Amino acid sequence: MDRALEMQVFCTVVDKGSFVGASESLEMSKAAISRYVSGLEERLGARLLHRTTRRLSLTDEGRQFYHQAREVLAMMDEAEEAISATAPEPSGVLRVNAPVSFGVLHLAPLWGDFMKAYPNVELEISLNDRLVDLVDEGIDAAVRIARMESSSLVGRRLASTRMCLCASPDYLANHTSIGTLSDLTDHGVIAYTNFASGNEWQFQGPDGSYSIHTRSAVRCNNGDTCRAITLAGGGVSLQPSFMVAEDLRSGNLVEILPEFRSVELGIYIVYPTRKLLPAKVRALINFLVDRFAQPSWEQ
Repeated sequence: MDRALEMQVFCTVVDKGSFVGASESLEMSKAAISRYVSGLEERLGARLLHRTTRRLSLTDEGRQFYHQAREVLAMMDEAEEAISATAPEPSGVLRVNAPVSFGVLHLAPLWGDFMKAYPNVELEISLNDRLVDLVDEGIDAAVRIARMESSSLVGRRLASTRMCLCASPDYLANHTSIGTLSDLTDHGVIAYTNFASGNEWQFQGPDGSYSIHTRSAVRCNNGDTCRAITLAGGGVSLQPSFMVAEDLRSGNLVEILPEFRSVELGIYIVYPTRKLLPAKVRALINFLVDRFAQPSWEQ
């Protein structure tokens, strides 16, 4: 079977939530859809979907394959458009959404170059940390920092960021030492309220997984504020490397228990659909993929 078609059929089944929905979308019979998915599972040697009479859901293997398959399909579309003589010049209003901290630190310095490269595109940028509905709010593309475990959006991975357990040297000098993860329970933490796991912080250590229940000294929905309080000696925080890499390099912050690694998140550019993707969105995707090929916080 055509491997690209297998991936397309599988992703459409996931997007539509059923074999019937995929059948209608792709104008194929339900039997053909089932045959493609079954053939893919057999070839991979793994079950990708849990099937019941009421609903479909992804297995762990299916979730991993789904996101990778989407990226492959997106790159195939890009390759075709890159050599198409009929591809239109990027133009018009381009509405982009991004998280506040990442948008200020890492996207804002890039927009000038993007505007020079695409003078016929008019940027409209919105920054906030809530989960924006791209379709309802008319957003062409958004930067998302997440695990992206379940989403109907199409996305390209730009980079990754890990969560760093850190505090200022002043704080560490004037509070009880932190020799193990369990010592965190004696400290008030600076908690970012949009962090998915809440007060339960997960880590991977030399001997396996750990989950620590923390006590908040400060709770805030803005990462820059959490960072500022941490720099001022207000407590221990779990901050993304894209925000604190320079602080760690300069010594303004110290990474605590670096042998224990916390969550790693993907940084994605996402958009509602791959079908008939506007040239302005394609230009943005290619621009950001290129600029984040070697993220500054990983150097």
